[in-house]
Amino acid sequence: MKIKYKIAIYYTLSAAFLLIAFAVLAYYFSAKSRRDEYLERLEYRARAIGSVIIENDQVQIGLLRKLDKTTFQDLYQETILVYSDNYDLLYTNVSDTALRMPRTLLDHIKKNGSYIRNEPEGELAGIYYTEDNISVLVLVSSFDKYGFQNLQNLRRILFLELVVGVVLLVGVGYFFARKMVQPIDRLVEQADSINANNLQDTRVDIKGSDEIAQLGANFNTMLQRLSHSFDLQKSFVSNASHELRTPLAAIISQLQVTLAKERSGAEYETVLQSVLEDAEGLSELTNGLSQLAQSEMNRAEFAFTPVRVDELLWDTADFVRRKWKSVGKVDIQFLREPEQDEMITCHGNEALLRILFINLLDNACKFSEDASARVILDFNDKYILVHMKDRGPGIPASEQEKIFEPFYRGTNAQQVRGHGLGLSICRRITDLHDGRLSVFSVPGEGSTFTVQLPHIVA
Repeated sequence: MKIKYKIAIYYTLSAAFLLIAFAVLAYYFSAKSRRDEYLERLEYRARAIGSVIIENDQVQIGLLRKLDKTTFQDLYQETILVYSDNYDLLYTNVSDTALRMPRTLLDHIKKNGSYIRNEPEGELAGIYYTEDNISVLVLVSSFDKYGFQNLQNLRRILFLELVVGVVLLVGVGYFFARKMVQPIDRLVEQADSINANNLQDTRVDIKGSDEIAQLGANFNTMLQRLSHSFDLQKSFVSNASHELRTPLAAIISQLQVTLAKERSGAEYETVLQSVLEDAEGLSELTNGLSQLAQSEMNRAEFAFTPVRVDELLWDTADFVRRKWKSVGKVDIQFLREPEQDEMITCHGNEALLRILFINLLDNACKFSEDASARVILDFNDKYILVHMKDRGPGIPASEQEKIFEPFYRGTNAQQVRGHGLGLSICRRITDLHDGRLSVFSVPGEGSTFTVQLPHIVA
C-alpha cells in the first residue's frame, strides 16, 4: 500500500475516532442532564404536593384533588400516590385503585426520607413529608416524553454529522496526504532516472527545509560519494591495467626478440635476468593489489588484539634489513621510556600493522641516498607516535596529499622502481585502526611520515 493511502487512512481513522468519542460524550452528558433535571422536577412536585395537602394538622385530600385537576396535570402520564404514615392510600390520580407500591419501597422512603428511580418506562420520585405532626408519603412518576424525543433527535443529528464528517475526512485526508508525498514522488521519479551513465551530472531537486528536503540533500551527497567511488574504480582499473600491461609487454618483447635467432649462453642469461626483474615487478604489483584489496575490507572482518608496537617495529626492521641485505640501515630510537607497557600497545590487527610499517620502512630505504631509515617512537596521552624519516629528495607541498592515492607517484619518484600503492595501503590501514597517517617533507631535506595509533591506556 502506498504511503499516501496509509496517511489518509490513519488520519481518517484517528479523526473519526475523536469525532465518535465527542459524539458519545455529548450524548451521554445530554442524557444524564435530562434524567437529573427530570428527577429533580418530580421530587420538587412531590414536595409541593406534600406541602399543599397538610393544613391545620389534617390532610386536605379534597384540596389536592381540586388542584390536581387545574394545575398539577402538566406531566406526560403522570401518576400521583399519597400514603399515610400507616401506608394507607389516601389519594391517587389514576382510576386503577389496585395500583399499589411495594411495601419494601414505602419502608425505604420512610426510612431514608426520599427515593428516586430511573427506568425506561418512566422516572419515579418519592418523599416522606412531615408538617404539623402529620406525615405522608408522596410518590410521583411520569414519562419524560419530550426529553426522550429531544435525545432521539440529538442521536439522529450526531449520526448524520458523523457520516458527513467521515466522508469529508476521507476527502481531506487523501488531499493532504497527496500534497505531503508529492516531494517523495518527485524524489522517486528523479532517482529512477539515475543510472551509471548520468551519475556524475545528476542531482535530485528538492526544495524546502523539512525532512524530505533533508532526505534529498543526503541523497545528493550519497550520489556524489558514489560518483567519486565510480571515478576511483575506473581510475584504479585503468592504472592497474597499465601497470600490468607494461611489464608483460616488456617480457613478451624480450622473449620474442630472443627467440628470433640463436643466442649465446651469456645473452640468454642477460635476457632471463631482465625477464626475472620484470616478473618480480609483476609479483610486487599483485602483492600490492592484494594488500590494497585487503585494506579496503571492513573493520569487523579483522581480528583485533593488543599489539606491542615497539616489538613489531623491531621485527619489521629486521625484515627490511634482510630485504636490503647489507645496504639497508634501520635505526630505531625511543624518545622516552614508557611507565607502563600499555602506553606503547595498541588494539589492532598485527598482520595489517606489519604491512603498514614494512611499506613505510621500505619506502624510506628506497628513497634515501644511503638506503637508511630512522624510526622514532614516542607517545602522548592518547596516541602512540611513530616517526619514520628518510634522507630522500623530499615531496613538493602540492603533492603531499596526492601521494596517498592509489597508483599516484610524485615527480621525485619517477626514477625509483614502484607502483604507487604502498602509501594508499598504509593510509587505509591507519584508518581501520582509528589512527592517522601524515607526512611532513621539505624538498631536498627528506620526508617524515608520522603514524598515530590509539594506545590502550584507559
